[in-house]
Amino acid sequence: MERARVVVRGRVQGVTFRASCAQEARSRGVAGWVANRPDGSVEAVFEGPPDDVAAMVAWCRSGPPAARVEGVDVVGEDAQGEQGFEDR
Repeated sequence: MERARVVVRGRVQGVTFRASCAQEARSRGVAGWVANRPDGSVEAVFEGPPDDVAAMVAWCRSGPPAARVEGVDVVGEDAQGEQGFEDR
């Protein structure tokens, strides 16, 4: 299992980024969560098989059609045993 914490900057709030991210993660069976941050960015944690976590990180680089992603920071972390995917 692999875990990645992602912070996505740009026009990513108010454009269904969180809901779309959660739907994509659930469809891949990736666990974790996604949440808006006060600074206008979106933070997410993805946990699962390495290929699926990498696919979610790649998805965050573009997001849903209405988003305009300007930057993505990714930090690898130790797996925590997340269950399910939550839109916080």
